[in-house]
Amino acid sequence: MKLNRRTFIGSAGVVAAGFSAPMVLAQGKPRVVVVGGGAGGATAARYVAKDSKGEIDVTLIEPSRTYYTCFFSNLYLGGFQELSDIAHSYGTLAAEYGINVVHDWAVGVDRDTKSVALAGGGSVPYDKLILSPGIDFVDGAVEGWDLSSQNKMPHAYKAGSQTELLKAQIMAMPEGGTFAMVAPPNPYRCPPGPYERVSMVAHVLKANNPTAKIIVADPKPKFSKMSLFQEGWSNHYEGMVDWIGEDFGGGSVSVNPEAMTVTIDGEETNVDVCNVIPAMKAGRIAEIAGVTEGNWAPVNAADMSSKADPDIYVLGDSSQQGDMPKSGFSANSQAKVCANAVRGALTGSKVFPAKFSNTCWSLIDANDGVKVGATYEATPDKIAKVDGFISQTGENADLRKATYEESLGWYAGITSDMFG
Repeated sequence: MKLNRRTFIGSAGVVAAGFSAPMVLAQGKPRVVVVGGGAGGATAARYVAKDSKGEIDVTLIEPSRTYYTCFFSNLYLGGFQELSDIAHSYGTLAAEYGINVVHDWAVGVDRDTKSVALAGGGSVPYDKLILSPGIDFVDGAVEGWDLSSQNKMPHAYKAGSQTELLKAQIMAMPEGGTFAMVAPPNPYRCPPGPYERVSMVAHVLKANNPTAKIIVADPKPKFSKMSLFQEGWSNHYEGMVDWIGEDFGGGSVSVNPEAMTVTIDGEETNVDVCNVIPAMKAGRIAEIAGVTEGNWAPVNAADMSSKADPDIYVLGDSSQQGDMPKSGFSANSQAKVCANAVRGALTGSKVFPAKFSNTCWSLIDANDGVKVGATYEATPDKIAKVDGFISQTGENADLRKATYEESLGWYAGITSDMFG
């Protein structure tokens, strides 16, 4: 079935005033606080508010007034989207759903008093807390790189200014220059994302700088949709992309942002642009809340509740939940299950059995779209894969074009589902 805005939502404004402290909460109502306004958090806040019909007071804490989706940000790099196309506001959530949108950083969680501390001062009380803070980076994951280097060697794995910077650097590359990517180890946000990015960079360079080269240093022996991407690189960008996997030293990498060099398995290369995507971990607030083990936050599959605290839920990239990839679609799917469970716990409404789904679309070149996806169920141990699908090599151009168009419909649908 071809997805569009109507079918996606069926199957599944005014800008908030930027409060440094929350609005006064209605007395007597149960309180849900959501930290993080992305695919997980915005969806959860909207569904709790919408389906409770005013019975639950919902506060969404998100520092950014404009949210840029990581999904489809590669298409901006490739020239298929404008930055404004992936930008979204929280006005509708505030104006139409009565959500208290607080544009501030959550900097603390007191699980005893059930409150979230804000960087701007004050705190927000909760009965149920939903954390969906996305990802942060593991310190020292790439030798020679830390966050102080992100303006010279951008990660662009949190969309917005970093994405703009990376695109500007690509467009400013000298003729015949070299673009390098340091790919992340598993698990990480959006498994096909780095390789769609390579494709989009290659698309731009082929048009504007056809003698340029792309080097990918990868600590993994294989990656999501590997045969599809490699087929596409061969068909569209022959000789441009050099992927160096684990077996050839892709995991032995250091960078020098000042000298603009990348050293792979002892061999130093001068580069013009270097996109460093480090190893990832749960967003910092999950660690502060004390719900992480190692880099991620373990959750119960039936409702996304934390295994450390039944009144805290963790969605999306930050969660350690089982078989689902860390993706926007996954976070949105998990948010709906979570919202239903939270509403049931607070109001006694019916809670439906958890069901999850995910699809990850990728664009390789103009009208050459591919996808991978699956359905999942909650088991006592984890979210477990039930069945799946993936595009095949050698597909005809009409099918690939239809797959790309399907992704456009999905994007319209999910962002409406998130932001109203």
